[in-house]
Amino acid sequence: MEFAAPLVLANDWVRLEPLTAAHAARLRAAASGLDHAWYTSVPTSDAAVDADIAMREGLHAAGGMNPWVVVRESDGEVVGETTFCNIDQENRRVEIGHTWLGLSAQRSAVNTAAKRLLLAHAFETCDAVAVELRTHWHNRQSRAAIERLGAKLDGVLRSHRIMPDGSLRDTVVYSILAHEWPAVRRGLDERLIRA
Repeated sequence: MEFAAPLVLANDWVRLEPLTAAHAARLRAAASGLDHAWYTSVPTSDAAVDADIAMREGLHAAGGMNPWVVVRESDGEVVGETTFCNIDQENRRVEIGHTWLGLSAQRSAVNTAAKRLLLAHAFETCDAVAVELRTHWHNRQSRAAIERLGAKLDGVLRSHRIMPDGSLRDTVVYSILAHEWPAVRRGLDERLIRA
């Protein structure tokens, strides 16, 4: 199966639904109270949510991204977004990124459960060779979460991007390889059982 194929992924904690413009109001509600951090892009205004959806849909149409909304199963609330991005179908590589979660979903089982779904889909359905995860050098919360998943540090892309404020972003690159997936899966499953 191709990484960009739109489909619903679900487990006991979350459901990932293909992103559409119909999710806009629920995404605005999910982003309420979040500050736009300088190291991450969270759409916190009506215009930003609309632009974010249009960007993700455009990249999906071009085959470079597969965007989902994250729905918490316990109450049916949309609590954020995530994607397969930088899709390299030929080399069976993909990145999980462009992820944000609303305040009510942070520090809960939601992120672990969503990553469990995405990684299983990548490795078990799409036959991925490797899955990347990237974050800003200064985003310590994201770096810690990626490391808890069991991803290995590949390196740092120094001065990788020019940020909207003109500063330079160092991007930390992690990956999980196909042969590492069974151990990562066990770790995620154990964390979800404890949750």
